[in-house]
Amino acid sequence: MITGELDLCEVNLINAAMVRQAQGQMLDEATATRLADLFQALADPTRVRILSALWVGELCVCDLAATLGMSQSAISHQLRTLRQLGLVRRRKDGQVVYYSLDDEHVSGLFSQGLEHVRHQTDMP
Repeated sequence: MITGELDLCEVNLINAAMVRQAQGQMLDEATATRLADLFQALADPTRVRILSALWVGELCVCDLAATLGMSQSAISHQLRTLRQLGLVRRRKDGQVVYYSLDDEHVSGLFSQGLEHVRHQTDMP
């Protein structure tokens, strides 16, 4: 049960111009779903920690497992999800598979999210 004030308008006054502008900027269903999937992937602390480790640079599964104190199998499972969403990429060198952040968008997303969290922590 929710207590406290409800976020409701006290008067029913619609700003038609703003509604049209919002509707014009509204994401289509497929894009909204892909973006929600991205944020859902980032909602897992283990996956965020993997991205944090890869933010430093390219690492193999063994390196990631040692860094996070987890099994290689558990890391591989999380990397599969991150790879499917285009957040990380892999490169094979002989028998070793290296992972890195997919591109500068992922690095920027991680950096901005971290900056926001740190900013929120600094606030009274």
